[in-house]
Amino acid sequence: MADSQKAVESVVFPAAPTRPEEYDTATRAVLDHIDRQAIRTVSDGRPERTRSGYAQDWASWTKFCAASEVPVLAVTAGTLVMFVEWLWTQPGWKKGTCTAPSTIDRRLSGTVVSARAEHGVRLEEGIARLARNRLKQLVKEMEASGETRGRGQAPPLLVDHLARISAACPDNLMGIRDRALVLMHFAVAGREHELSFNRVRDYAETPAGIQADLRVSKVRPRIVPVPYGSRPSVCPVRTWQAWKDAAALDDPDSPAWLRLHSRRHTVQEGGLSPEGIGDVITRAGERAGIEIRFTGHSPRRGLATSSRLKGHDQIVIAKQGGWAPHSKVLAGYLEVVDQWEDNALLGVL
Repeated sequence: MADSQKAVESVVFPAAPTRPEEYDTATRAVLDHIDRQAIRTVSDGRPERTRSGYAQDWASWTKFCAASEVPVLAVTAGTLVMFVEWLWTQPGWKKGTCTAPSTIDRRLSGTVVSARAEHGVRLEEGIARLARNRLKQLVKEMEASGETRGRGQAPPLLVDHLARISAACPDNLMGIRDRALVLMHFAVAGREHELSFNRVRDYAETPAGIQADLRVSKVRPRIVPVPYGSRPSVCPVRTWQAWKDAAALDDPDSPAWLRLHSRRHTVQEGGLSPEGIGDVITRAGERAGIEIRFTGHSPRRGLATSSRLKGHDQIVIAKQGGWAPHSKVLAGYLEVVDQWEDNALLGVL
């Protein structure tokens, strides 16, 4: 018994780990530095378009702070409400317009993210909730008064539009590129920046069609299967092959969508910017005599609408376009179609 007691007494139990609230100043400083570095690493890994957007949002916040005499790092529930009310009075994208609610909402997100990621400000979750509630109140007041702000949702570019656009494209290098770009944009339900970053190697040809690798995306990269179309004039696979041959795209690292000289239509160095992609879509619609003004988002919405009209499920459409499976934005697009197919008046009157 005595021996066993001595054995127990000789056992050395490990010391209890130091609790976070007991860390000394030096340890806290090291951990804070590690946190800031981790946040910066993740921030730097975001697409350039996203980082640029956040920079614009923070610039807007600093302008508000200067005008309102608010310390620039004083990102609180109250100052964010003030920020919303200040933004509400600011000019919009076009002379004579005011800032759109969607822009204000994005400014809130960018400010909060930048404060955390770029400036190390510790903010509680839901810090912008009160500001968004105030924004909803302002939107209700706007709707009640009949005021409109912003450009509104992009109109969908549908299959009939594709056929007219394809037919109106001239038989020169610019026409061949524009036809291929519009059709591929529609087929992958792409965002402008996703196509802008594509290289020739990102369109891998297979017996069944093309595997389009949208490797740069503000949401998540994805590989989209694009099968051959039943009509050659609106087939994204055949028109891509025609563009690739006409532009002699032999370098796999070359931008897939090259800039062309505006008059001579010769190939220029560098690929189209995201804004350039949108401009091609707009001009293609105008060239075809379509009265609707399409934007760079129109093919993306058009694929969702057209696919739903053919009875495809939201999950299938979401996968093609890189939406979240239960995206509210996508659901809103589909609701426009479903309101006629699933209507309470069908069979009643």
